[in-house]
This record gives sequence, structure tokens and C-alpha cells, in this order.
Amino acid sequence: MAEVKIDNDQVVLHLTAVEKAEALHGDLRVPRSAVQQVEVLDDAHEMTRIRTGFKIGMRVPGQATVAVVRGGGKKMFIAIHGDTPRGVRIVLDGQSYDEWVVGTADPEGVAAAIKAG
Repeated sequence: MAEVKIDNDQVVLHLTAVEKAEALHGDLRVPRSAVQQVEVLDDAHEMTRIRTGFKIGMRVPGQATVAVVRGGGKKMFIAIHGDTPRGVRIVLDGQSYDEWVVGTADPEGVAAAIKAG
């Protein structure tokens, strides 16, 4: 499962080897100063229900999404699995992605770690 980690002054989204293959993407990294907002999501799958747009990666509606999603004027990276339906939405400024949406067993802990900086 994807993990959000803090590495000095950066927020890093580590993907498993399978997730990298599914999304055709490697780990992502942004400066902590680029984080504009962190939101805890009780149902992270809601963020994947963009009706129009372009998706590159793997998506099984309501079960799992590991993909780059463009829609609604945004470019998002989404990594959510059925066993981690809760997650965080990380809104970014001035980066190649507008948002990351990541499923996690402890979204409150992830949000607190990002905000602590």
C-alpha cells in the first residue's frame, strides 16, 4: 500500500512495486511548503468518481484506484485500495499535481505529520 512519509522538508508518496506498475509512475515528492491543505477523508473512493476526464493507471470502481487522473480542471494522483477506504487529500500549490489522494489506515496520523512541519 502507498505510504505518505515526511523526509526532512519534503512530503514523499512511496508506492509499492505493484502500484508503480499499475500507475506507470514512480514515487512522488514535493516540498512541504507546497502543501496548502490536508483533509481526512472517511471515503477516499468518493474522490475517484470523476465522470469526465483522463485516467492513466488501474481503476476498479469502489475497490481500488492507482492512477493519474485529470478532470474538473485538476491533475490528481490517486492511490486507494479496498482495505484502506479512508485516506487523506493533500492539496498542493505550484506542483505538477494539484492533489494527491491516498488511502491509509491512519489518515489522522498522516495529516498530523504533514501539518507538524
